[in-house]
Amino acid sequence: MILVVFYLFAAISLWLGVQSLRSGIRFVRYLQDESKRDPPDFTPFATVFVPCRGVDDGLKENISALFEQDYPEFEIIFIADHAADPALAEIDQARRAFQKQTGPLVSTIIAGAATDSGQKVHNLRAAIGKAHPLSTIFVFTDTDARTPRFWLRALVSPLQEETIGAATGYRWFVPVNGGLAAYLQSVWNASIASALGKDRHKNFCWGGSTAIRRDTFQTLQIGDRWRGTLSDDFTLSRSLHEANLEIKFVPHCLTPSFEDSSLGELFEFTTRQIKITRVYAPPLWRAVLIGSSIFAIAFFGGLALVLARALMGLSFLTPLVILALMFVMGAMKSHLRLRAVARFISDKRMRRPAMTLAHVLLWPMASLLFLYNALAAVSRRIEWRGIGYELKSPAETVILSTETD
Repeated sequence: MILVVFYLFAAISLWLGVQSLRSGIRFVRYLQDESKRDPPDFTPFATVFVPCRGVDDGLKENISALFEQDYPEFEIIFIADHAADPALAEIDQARRAFQKQTGPLVSTIIAGAATDSGQKVHNLRAAIGKAHPLSTIFVFTDTDARTPRFWLRALVSPLQEETIGAATGYRWFVPVNGGLAAYLQSVWNASIASALGKDRHKNFCWGGSTAIRRDTFQTLQIGDRWRGTLSDDFTLSRSLHEANLEIKFVPHCLTPSFEDSSLGELFEFTTRQIKITRVYAPPLWRAVLIGSSIFAIAFFGGLALVLARALMGLSFLTPLVILALMFVMGAMKSHLRLRAVARFISDKRMRRPAMTLAHVLLWPMASLLFLYNALAAVSRRIEWRGIGYELKSPAETVILSTETD
């Protein structure tokens, strides 16, 4: 009976594995095709909004990368909730160290504490009205992103097409010193990155690397839709989908986040992401829960079955071969994805043997982590940058506590 149950779940898991591998190959082909394209010469005046709270790893280098963008005319608006935020001192030092004669216009806004939305969303809403009158493009990024030199040019250029509502990149975690948690975070996040691709109507915006025309932003009333929300990017993506506007994924804007992570930080980050997903995209959360449950039963249950039958002297070759097939398909997808992304992120740490081994070997653990995250999402309470929230609904966020409480 146990073998029958295993074969049933293994068959479903193998079928899902084949579909996943096919989607991974499509992702890789898309990246290969995009790497051969030259972006159109479309560089209108742009405003880059950067919400801040606390000091991220490598903050000064991340800010300096924004100042160094190869883009003719743009401004950067940094937004904090209070003047004593230590990020502002780091930003000021980076600005003083900028030696070029020409560069972006830079300003800072103090938004105050949020009362009915996420602090990041509150900061963005406070800054939107401060954009330069000449600005026709709104760009959003985060302080933990290390933007490549041509990031802004590549992100803005697709907006020359009127059917494209927004252009987006995505984050890729690059461990600095290594460690199991840091590499597992990279593998976990990579599976989300490969959900983006050629189908512009299924893509989603990532708040750390998104560009949208100012008139589109205003027509869709994004500022008003952000009121009461926690997730800027989920809300923006939903608004664009409802308006039947395309979201272009730009592989050149795959943006590294250089940081390490403890196991506690890993569980906090990944669970927070899935809790947000459950509130803003319930069908996606259900897919994560069901898919990771089936894999966990088939793969880890299969490992236990093989071990038990081996100890009892029973035949275990067929279950072992099935498990090997499951593992090989996942390892192939992870390896192909890593190699494709490494073409766009030039840092040598992307090519470390440890990085390759992590993406080839740790993906089953990442799937198990997804299952834990999905189960933990029964709670709608999260903590994000020192602030506790309860997500009542996509349009209602309750602030439970702050780090000064």
